Amino acid sequence: FPDRPHKKTMSTSLHQSTQQLRHRLNGETAKIHWHELQKHYAAGNVMAVSGKADLIDVAIAFHQDKRDLVRTWLDSGILFEVDDAQAIVWFNENKQHWAVVIAPFVLIQEVS
Repeated sequence: FPDRPHKKTMSTSLHQSTQQLRHRLNGETAKIHWHELQKHYAAGNVMAVSGKADLIDVAIAFHQDKRDLVRTWLDSGILFEVDDAQAIVWFNENKQHWAVVIAPFVLIQEVS
C-alpha cells in the first residue's frame, strides 16, 4: 500500500503533534487566584490536579479524550472535583493556582 504512511512516520507525526500541543498548553497556562476562579467553580467546570501529576500531562489527556487515563486519575485522587469545603479554604486564603483551560473545564493545580 504505497499511499499508507509507515508506522514510524505515524508515530513520529503523533509525537510531534503532542509536543506542539504541550508547547501550546504551556504557553496558555497561567497563575490565577481562587477569587478569579469563582465563576468557573460555580458553573461546575473546575477540576483540580494534585501535586502528584503534571498539569500539562492531564490537560493533554483531556484534549486527546483519553478517558481511561482520566478515569484512572479520578479513581486515584490525582484528579478531583473541588468540593465546597476545599473551595472555602481556597477562597479564604485566595489561594494561587496554575490554570489551563480545556473547554469546558479549567484544570488547576496549587502553586507550591
